Amino acid sequence: MAHEFSVRVYYEDTDMAGIVYYANYLRFIERARSDWVRHLGIDQNALREDGFVFAVRRVEADYLRPARFDDELTVRTTLKAVTPARLVMHQEVLRDGEALFQAEVTVVCLGPEGQPVRLPAEIRRSLH
Repeated sequence: MAHEFSVRVYYEDTDMAGIVYYANYLRFIERARSDWVRHLGIDQNALREDGFVFAVRRVEADYLRPARFDDELTVRTTLKAVTPARLVMHQEVLRDGEALFQAEVTVVCLGPEGQPVRLPAEIRRSLH
């Protein structure tokens, strides 16, 4: 099941030509992942208090078409794989259904010492 998150392109997101600056796509997909986690009922503040955080381990990105100032975009997040310590997601940024950007993102769970750890049981349950 895919999660969708809306983003409006503001002037600050663009370069001098009015095109979204490439690094801002990473911001858009980060916001969408945070919203997806919240939608699953996972309290990231409570996890952090317990010493657990999510960290991006790997991103493979393809820039397909430019987004421009004032575009209304949709970020679609689809969970592709779950292992004991990581999540792999496919994320794409769309404008009117047309893919502008896509990425495969691997996220790991880090424990209090900053080392990868198994995903907490409540997170694994919420993903199924």
